[in-house]
Amino acid sequence: MLALTISKKIKTIYPEASLGVLAMKNVSNPQQHEGLDQRKLKIENNLREKFAGLTRADLKKLEPINAYRNYYKKFKKSYHILFQLESIVFKNKSIPKVAALVEAMFMAELKNLLLTAGHDLDTVDLPVKLDAASGTEKYIMLNRQEKELLPGDMFISDSGGIMSSIIYGPDLRTRINSDTQNVLFTVYAPPGVEKSEVFQHLQDIRDYVHIITPDSKVELIKVYGCKDV
Repeated sequence: MLALTISKKIKTIYPEASLGVLAMKNVSNPQQHEGLDQRKLKIENNLREKFAGLTRADLKKLEPINAYRNYYKKFKKSYHILFQLESIVFKNKSIPKVAALVEAMFMAELKNLLLTAGHDLDTVDLPVKLDAASGTEKYIMLNRQEKELLPGDMFISDSGGIMSSIIYGPDLRTRINSDTQNVLFTVYAPPGVEKSEVFQHLQDIRDYVHIITPDSKVELIKVYGCKDV
């Protein structure tokens, strides 16, 4: 069973924040899956229908987008999922086509607008910890560049180092790859994002993974509130 700890520091800085965790075993990660493609197309069309007639300013005011924008503003950054949503709704573009497990995560991110990171569970050195950065921590991002965390940014680490942060995203060491058989998804929920939204989001990811690998098993699906742990 996956073990999670939450630091005293993050409980003090972000007492209303939460973290969603979904661990699944016996998965596969093909480059393409027809059933997933069909579901992706449905999500894209639903998004265009749902937000038809709205402007960019309207989207920015919607929850949970607004909650993430408030978080990102503190670091002088913009919430990238908002830009991805705009490209689908206003420019008729598609959810990025990548390997199936990552694509399933992207589909849920766009459907629910919640920030998610994916990892190969077998590369994770438990326990996992949710913390707030001091600004001295460093890790290697997916683009193979080293990045120093911004002070106060929420991040997840294991015994081997940082796995992801809100502002800079997942690491290279624990990334999902073509051989991934067991997977871990984590959902960052800053203050203003409801735990019920996070749990529904985890269920959506689970359902999309089941499309790819019907025999995959859920090891853990849970939302941890910072003030509750």
